[in-house]
Amino acid sequence: MASILPGTREFETPVYGTIFGQRTKVVHRLSPGDRLILVPDPPGIEEPNVWVHAPGGDVIGHLAPDINAWLAPMMLEGCRCGAVVTHVGGDDVASYKRLIVTVRCQVGRRHA
Repeated sequence: MASILPGTREFETPVYGTIFGQRTKVVHRLSPGDRLILVPDPPGIEEPNVWVHAPGGDVIGHLAPDINAWLAPMMLEGCRCGAVVTHVGGDDVASYKRLIVTVRCQVGRRHA
């Protein structure tokens, strides 16, 4: 996928790290249209991630490092973001392409 420009309000992206622990089982429960929760690492982390959680709180994975670099700080400054499942591939699909989500951000005045 092409790089996402910092500050983009809506974009599609894969979720990384979906094969660790019990995350694959969580991915199997998802369907297109399911709402997901995005949670940034706390302040002070050198290279923060934005973590993707299923309804109920199970961790699914994280967004790409180039997106995390600008989205995590925006979220920590008050930008509200969520995601929706766009596509779920089977176990025969490379893990980094298995779950595609659409991220939507409500950008406040500070980020407009």
